[in-house]
Amino acid sequence: MTGDPSFVDHFDDPRITTQFCRQLSGETDVTLLGVVHDHPASIARVETVLEYLEPDTLALELPGAAVPLYRTYARDSEGTPSPEFGGEMAAAIRAAPEADVVGIDAPNWSFLRRLSTRLLADRVPASTARRVFSSLSGATRTALTCRVAATVSNATSVTIACGDPIEYACSPDDSPATQAEHERRHVSGVKTLLQLQDDGPDATTYRDETRESCMTDHLESLRAEGSVVAVVGVDHLRALETALADSDSDGGSQR
Repeated sequence: MTGDPSFVDHFDDPRITTQFCRQLSGETDVTLLGVVHDHPASIARVETVLEYLEPDTLALELPGAAVPLYRTYARDSEGTPSPEFGGEMAAAIRAAPEADVVGIDAPNWSFLRRLSTRLLADRVPASTARRVFSSLSGATRTALTCRVAATVSNATSVTIACGDPIEYACSPDDSPATQAEHERRHVSGVKTLLQLQDDGPDATTYRDETRESCMTDHLESLRAEGSVVAVVGVDHLRALETALADSDSDGGSQR
């Protein structure tokens, strides 16, 4: 299903493992990097892998409207060990200066059409549909805020932060092994919590599954133009890997 399983063996780094890195080979490769937002291990992972692969396209789990702000974060952090704002997304842009940067996440019109179609087909209760679209209104406001912040930051000497960075009980100064262990424990804890709360499809399920479907389609179109590295939340990693592999077996990229 995936590309060369020894891909991660190119790196002598405990933060770069098959848990967080998946490569699908075809006429052009798609490499999926799972991240924990703002985590030191995730930031180091995307920097190291991107500098090694030098992809044609860098696909980020960001709305297209938010990309300019993260470009600003990357630009303003030149000469520093890591970006002050923007976490792994700004670090990824900085580590791949020659790549085309594309935001592949919702909200966008394709996502809204697909989500509406699914909600109607499943005849979901009106209360669930309201919760879905209520959550989207917040995402849309955030994307627009990022667009405005990018405009102001580029027109002035002021860098505007949209949200405070998340702080963890480890830092970039800790060893790679310490960072990796903390990140694994964090992911395991979040996964356990979500499993305890799983009571069937809800507003979040409909939203995220539709997001993943749209991101898969976007990645398929991007890989037709060259190699792609996608930086996405680790919770989306398996779904995207499976969907891209299924697309290949149904007549997508030829191995």
